[in-house]
Amino acid sequence: MARNKEALLLLIDVGPSMHNVVPEIEKVCSMLIEKKLIYNKYDEVGVVLFGTEETKNELTKEVGGYEHVTVLRDIKVVDGDLLEAFQKLPRGTYAGDFLDAIIVGMDILIKKFGTTMKGKKRLCLITNAVCPIKDPFEGTKEDQVTIIAEQMTAQGMRMESVVVRGGLSGDACQGVLDENDRLLNIFSRRTRAKLSYVESPISLLGALRTRNISPVTIFRGDLELSPKMKIKIWVYKKTSEEKFPTLKKYSDKAPPTDKFATHEVKVDYEYKRVEDPGKVVPPEQRIKGYRYGPQVVPISSADWDAVRFKPEKSVKLLGFTDAGNIMRHYYMKDVNIVIAEPGNQRAILAVSALTRAMKEANKVAILRCVWRQGQGNVVVGVLTPNVSDKDNIPDSFYFNVLPFAEDVREFQFPSFNNFPSSCQPNDQQQEAADNFVRMLDLAPSGKAEALQPDLTPNPVLERFYRFLELKSKQPDATVPPLDDTLKKITEPDPELLSQNKGVVEEFHKSFELKENPKMKKSTRRLLREKPSKSPEGEDHALISVQSANPNSNEHTSAAKVENIGDLTPIQDFEAMISRRDSPEWVDKAIKDLSNKIYDLVEDSYEGDNYPKALEYLIALRKGCVVEQEPKQFNEFLRRLCKFCQEKNLNSFCELLASKELTLIPKTEAADSEVTEDEAKDFLVKREPMLE
Repeated sequence: MARNKEALLLLIDVGPSMHNVVPEIEKVCSMLIEKKLIYNKYDEVGVVLFGTEETKNELTKEVGGYEHVTVLRDIKVVDGDLLEAFQKLPRGTYAGDFLDAIIVGMDILIKKFGTTMKGKKRLCLITNAVCPIKDPFEGTKEDQVTIIAEQMTAQGMRMESVVVRGGLSGDACQGVLDENDRLLNIFSRRTRAKLSYVESPISLLGALRTRNISPVTIFRGDLELSPKMKIKIWVYKKTSEEKFPTLKKYSDKAPPTDKFATHEVKVDYEYKRVEDPGKVVPPEQRIKGYRYGPQVVPISSADWDAVRFKPEKSVKLLGFTDAGNIMRHYYMKDVNIVIAEPGNQRAILAVSALTRAMKEANKVAILRCVWRQGQGNVVVGVLTPNVSDKDNIPDSFYFNVLPFAEDVREFQFPSFNNFPSSCQPNDQQQEAADNFVRMLDLAPSGKAEALQPDLTPNPVLERFYRFLELKSKQPDATVPPLDDTLKKITEPDPELLSQNKGVVEEFHKSFELKENPKMKKSTRRLLREKPSKSPEGEDHALISVQSANPNSNEHTSAAKVENIGDLTPIQDFEAMISRRDSPEWVDKAIKDLSNKIYDLVEDSYEGDNYPKALEYLIALRKGCVVEQEPKQFNEFLRRLCKFCQEKNLNSFCELLASKELTLIPKTEAADSEVTEDEAKDFLVKREPMLE
């Protein structure tokens, strides 16, 4: 049996009041099966429908009752046939009784697994709970639900309830809704049950947990408040980025008759000398090196192991600070949750007292953490109190990693207060912006918040899973268009925009975005070169309607430049890379100006063309930084310097070194593959030519 194997039974309401939601349920259940086929192929899944016209379950045959409950598929190992079942779920004709469905589901799990797999048997109920529940033969409905909940706990079952409400549930009696909500809350209080209310297809898509991830501690040990005061804690990951499933290399070269062939491709690497490509260099003759200035310093594995910092596993309190001193943008990496050791009452009381004291004083704690023995680094982070509002859930902490000085990126920008009044919004513009923000409020009063992280799936991953399932059936299938539900996650609500068309138009009229023909430097370079000057006039791209000249056609001629001429090559180059009617203009401009630089250097007599070539090269570098094309410039500069060495034109390389004109590093363009040290080394390597 797989370690994380799960038995899941889906209880789906297909009654008349759910017909408009069933298509979305088909999508989310299909997605659940797709993920299980990738990550949990040994899980067992069954499907029970309620609200159906027919009745098909064992309890009806054995004891009677439980009408209009149909077992669509008995619980068994997940397979592709189950995906086919969700392509078109039957639509029921009777009001669904979710209590009957829960009892039928529990009966299936008990008969199949008995007392085994405790904690790994899960019921998932999807309903709008708008239909009344039948009265029991004895006692009240609340008593009946309590008995069911106690039996569920005794059998080690968990339940997840997804209740569809809002515009998806249609009209319903408020008294019935309140009663059913009260019954479902009993399950939530008395069992390991999760209750979620959804009001949109997006929320429904994210409410059903489609992948079962077992929680694993990253630390178990002491929280050291002082050498003589320690609290037993466990640390889990609270959030962690979900990545694409690992794609492996497979080969179809295995014999078709080999039933046990894995088709996996194994990759081996060989290291060879440049001077002797036919000879393989063994591991004992290889060593890693680190660049230090112009030289490479060899560091053996023994040296690296000796220099590594090897702290002891521990979590230690460094002190407390006001919560306002820790900025939100300091948070790095994933979020961890810190709880007291389960079952340790003294630890639970100590953690609760500490969290409440910190909450009351508005303080956070700074910790030094080494999660495991042999960890090569130390983490410093902030511990934020999380006071629970439920009686059955103890208090805890959230832990976020904080940056060291080397991790912080500082960008200084001029204050908006220094701008002239003509560049600051007037009252009418400010009001238009305020209305625009209010229009796109994701949590308007009287409505559920849209795009809640807990209920919003990653559209990129979901699209991948759907395409993978399609590809398994149709190897030649093309990528389908984005699903409408997923599109709502990635794009603004078109209905909301159409309803507030006037607000959008008013905001559009209040501001005009114009191209700035003279702003040809990256923001970082502009601020470094003009730290004290407030951007005015032509240095601004966003110009208000009142200050813009609607009759200006200053730059229209520049947009028509198609070649770099000899009269104003730099202006022609800047005009070409500014064109946005085709991405080809940028590549063409870079290529044409590069050729002109080549010609100037090659045709130079005693360096008479060098100043002009340098001027062109500076313009080319600036353009490549602005357009985020560092690779093209770096490759050209390497070729140019190699050309100069071959043609005995080293004096031009000396000129570049004296002007400190070098490669474009990552600090200037994010797409660059050149580090700042490598860019500096490019000049250092040419220093001997200056002698």
